Amino acid sequence: MTFVARVNPALEAAAGTGDALVVYDALESLIEARQDTPGDRTFAYDELRRIDENSAAATYARAGVTGRLVQQRGLRAAHLVSEIEHYAERSRELDPDFRGGAATRLLGTLYVAAPATLLEDGDSERGLALLEGLVRTRPDVLENHLRLAEAYVALGDPDPATDHLCRCVGSREGLGRDDRELLENLIEQSGRLPCAYVDVATPPSDKP
Repeated sequence: MTFVARVNPALEAAAGTGDALVVYDALESLIEARQDTPGDRTFAYDELRRIDENSAAATYARAGVTGRLVQQRGLRAAHLVSEIEHYAERSRELDPDFRGGAATRLLGTLYVAAPATLLEDGDSERGLALLEGLVRTRPDVLENHLRLAEAYVALGDPDPATDHLCRCVGSREGLGRDDRELLENLIEQSGRLPCAYVDVATPPSDKP
C-alpha cells in the first residue's frame, strides 16, 4: 500500500490558479502559521515544475519552493541546491528589484550557507558581497539587514552584524515568525546588543 501525504486544500486551490507565485505564497503562509503538512512542500515543488513561465516572479517562486523542500529533506535533497541557485539567479536577471531584491537575498544567503561543492558559480565571499550590496541599495527592507547579519555571524564575524541586528530589533513585528526566531538566535549568538531601536530607513554606518 502506497502512502500518499495529505496536502492542504488551500495549497491545492492555489495550484489551481496556475500561478507559480500564488503557490509559493500559499506555501509560505501555511509554514508561517505552522499549518503545513508533510506533503505540502513536495506538492508545491511538483506543481511549480509543471509551470513553464520565465518571469521574475515565477523563477523566484521556483527557487523559494525548492529551498523549502531542501530545508525539509536535508541531505536527501542536496542535489536540488544548484536548482535553487539557477532559478534565483534567473529571477535576478529578469528583475533585480522584485520584492525588494528577494532573489538576491535568497541567493546571497544560499552562497553563505551551502557547501561550495553543491554550487555552480558562487561561494560565501560572493554571497556576502550580494547581501552587502542589497543593504546599500534597499536599506528600507528589514529582511535585507537580517540576512546580512546572519551571514556575518555564520562566517564567524559577528561585530559587523550589530548595526543590522539593531535595525531589526525595534521593528521585529514587521518580520515573519521564522525571521523573528532567526533574529532571536542571532542576538543570542552575538551577545548583548548596545541598542534598543534603530530606524530601518536610516542608512547603515561605515563601521567595520
